[in-house]
Amino acid sequence: MKKTSFGQVLLSVLILSACAGNKNLPGNSDIPELKQVYKKDFDIGTAINAPQIEEKDARVAAFIPQQFNAVTPENIMKAEIIHPEWNRYDFDLADKLVAYAQKYHMKLNAHTLIWHSQLPPFVRQIKSADSVRLFLNNHISTVAGRYDGKVYSWDVVNEALNEDGTMRKSIFLNMLGDDFVTEAFRAAQKAAPNTKLFYNDYNNEQPAKRAGCIALIKKIQAAGVRIDGVGIQGHWHLGKVPLKDIEESIIQYAALGIKVDITELDIEVLQRNFQGAEVSQRMKDDPSLNPYKDGLPDAVQQQLASDYEALFKLLLKHRDKISRVTFWGVHDGQSWLNGWPVRGRTNHPLLFDRNLKPKPAFYKVIEAKKSK
Repeated sequence: MKKTSFGQVLLSVLILSACAGNKNLPGNSDIPELKQVYKKDFDIGTAINAPQIEEKDARVAAFIPQQFNAVTPENIMKAEIIHPEWNRYDFDLADKLVAYAQKYHMKLNAHTLIWHSQLPPFVRQIKSADSVRLFLNNHISTVAGRYDGKVYSWDVVNEALNEDGTMRKSIFLNMLGDDFVTEAFRAAQKAAPNTKLFYNDYNNEQPAKRAGCIALIKKIQAAGVRIDGVGIQGHWHLGKVPLKDIEESIIQYAALGIKVDITELDIEVLQRNFQGAEVSQRMKDDPSLNPYKDGLPDAVQQQLASDYEALFKLLLKHRDKISRVTFWGVHDGQSWLNGWPVRGRTNHPLLFDRNLKPKPAFYKVIEAKKSK
């Protein structure tokens, strides 16, 4: 008879415990709940889109609160949607999202107030610094003020840095100078005193960009302005998750007295060493450019599982510094990586496949708790 290790027993207990609350829900009611397994460590979140907010698919509608206890809007709180014209705001979907989060007792991490991308057209037509400053302050005051106490956190400024840690050129930098980030946090602090305020970026676990991010955070703090955390987006690549850089970044950011969240997690399985438009044309005649159209081969599944397991073991090691880990999408079919940078490719970067079936990576994330 095969002996059962203590670790296997512990994992079984975790799985049984996590499944206990699933009995009355349709869908994957026989698998562990991520939010329960990691309940004592950090929140487990996901980004959701408009059809999911409106619960148009009953199975997905049941599945999301089953697995996650935090949500982030993929797009509907970005300026181009929520503030389409100078004197007009559209709060319809954002209000629905707030109601959704309240209904399922989920933390709502709002995304994002100030970002150089996905701006409404009128902002790009502004010609004066005074008008850009007026937009920044009015937008933050109106949007963050409306949802203070209803959302847990805001990504106040998103992606303001270049890869070398310098400030990214944008209408905000060009018109307002280096202090626009501090100005945005000051406005958010005033409008949303009951909301956590985060700076969010990608690749800010890399040393050069990390240094720029640390300098930015220190500048905000030196001005006497509140910043509660930094988001490391976590858009990483199969077999190349930079664990050492991630760990060093968590330690250095936390030393500033702020929380460190993983805010947009996915692990891409496809190569990205070519131009999107070029490949989109060639894909019609060369199926090798879209190699996983019918699913992942076992070797790739196992590598993805290994990457996620190593990452979550690292995050558990520093659980005292982390408040949330959010996946950028519920399942593979929803991932933005299916259409970027190459339209039409099939990607598989998340823990659940297109049918909400848990992948080997899901079970490795559960198993990562065994030794903790």
